[in-house]
Amino acid sequence: MSNHAAEIAKVLATPAAEALIERLRERHGPVLFHQSGGCCDGSSPMCYPQDDFIVGDRDVQLGEIAGAPFYMSPSQYEYWKHTQLIIDVIEGRGGMFSLENGEGVRFLTRSRLFTDAEVEALQTAGRF
Repeated sequence: MSNHAAEIAKVLATPAAEALIERLRERHGPVLFHQSGGCCDGSSPMCYPQDDFIVGDRDVQLGEIAGAPFYMSPSQYEYWKHTQLIIDVIEGRGGMFSLENGEGVRFLTRSRLFTDAEVEALQTAGRF
């Protein structure tokens, strides 16, 4: 794998998101994220205690943010694979089942398209 491909994160977190993840980890222990595919909580990144969420056999792990694994369904990954997800925090009410609910803030997924060079590096490294 080229060094360039190893440096390309498929998911990352803002400092505000990292601070919230740390607070949630202190209260709930190890946590993980699953990018919601819609329905009740829209398309929010959902934060769960690691022991309370069963990751699907086909779910794709995009990486980790602040030490928390981040997953997405395979069908959603096909749609989002050209983008880098940037997990942020904004004021508002968190997802009904997500750990930040009641904190007065919620996680939000922002994104940017990978450049052609990043896509090529990820493909070459087998990470696309």
